[in-house]
Amino acid sequence: MSDSPAARLQQLFEGHRLTPTQRRIAHSMVRRAVDAPFLSSVELAELAGVSQPSVTRFAVALGFDGYPALRKHLREVAPTGQDAGTSEYNEYQQAVHAELENLRQLADLLADPAPVERAGRVLAASTPLLVLGLRAASAQAKGFAYFAAKVHPDIRLLDEGGTMLADRVDAARRAGASALLCFALPRHPKEVVEALDHAREAGLFVVTVADSAFAPVAAHSDLLIPAAVGTGLAFDTACAPMLLGRVLLEAMCDALPDAQARLEDFDGRAAARGLFAD
Repeated sequence: MSDSPAARLQQLFEGHRLTPTQRRIAHSMVRRAVDAPFLSSVELAELAGVSQPSVTRFAVALGFDGYPALRKHLREVAPTGQDAGTSEYNEYQQAVHAELENLRQLADLLADPAPVERAGRVLAASTPLLVLGLRAASAQAKGFAYFAAKVHPDIRLLDEGGTMLADRVDAARRAGASALLCFALPRHPKEVVEALDHAREAGLFVVTVADSAFAPVAAHSDLLIPAAVGTGLAFDTACAPMLLGRVLLEAMCDALPDAQARLEDFDGRAAARGLFAD
């Protein structure tokens, strides 16, 4: 298990039944794991978009007398020499280093390959396979679907919301789908939560790649694997979720007996058509 600030926070939150508001606070703290021990209750409330009393109730739910006690605990377990207020890097370098930390967290998570291997088997067994990603997550879903279509016989991309989303889920279920892969990134559209609920009601197994184990989609997924996003720039960066998507793709290929044959067939047809310049 990683000893990173985010990993320590995850360990602190595990095993507690948190309300949706409290999960939002936890999620905000994980996203700002380095700064968390130094945030006031007012600052944390503003960061999470909740009230200050909600922050107090959150601390009590974790077993502390109040938020000051929680912050004191976080400072005591922070690495020595940790100082959130200074950095030798400029803001662009800080964003890159934050993403490197996210990738280190993902590497630590993958030390236990069982969840990814299970997801790979579930995704491989579903024909068709639905891949869902709306708004900020649409690029992740589209990238996965593009490569997955080279080895899987029937990939159905859901990257646009609207009233037909449920219809497309139902049509895939009637065609034999047994699973849906969802990419869920901030800010989390309500449509994604609604789509996951509908998919599960229809009998689909939902595998989700989300930015946090406390993301709003967590309670609506059968198997969630977290990969943090970077928050140091004006718009979030998603290197870790993208890499996790490729890892899931690899696990799915391992579970598809004809994946290699399909790849070789595609390469042969691409060469015959002169599809690529190199």
